Amino acid sequence: MAGNDQMPTVDFNKQGEVDKRILQQIKFVERQNLIRVTRLQRMRKNARFTGLLLGGIALSIYGYSIYSIKQETFLDDFDEPEVIPLKQ
Repeated sequence: MAGNDQMPTVDFNKQGEVDKRILQQIKFVERQNLIRVTRLQRMRKNARFTGLLLGGIALSIYGYSIYSIKQETFLDDFDEPEVIPLKQ
């Protein structure tokens, strides 16, 4: 199955007489699988949205902190103390 993720379709009319209970069971399982798939797709979408939201918040905090540090000038007025040579 190189690249094909779906199972082949089965035509029950060609298979001969199939019991009605088996067909009902197959349809029930298909409905349950469809419900499960839609639930998983919704969970993935919510997970992506949450990840992007948290990533955006982290990047905005990082950007704001870099921006605010560039505006600080208290170290610009700092005079370094004179170095006194040691007497030997």
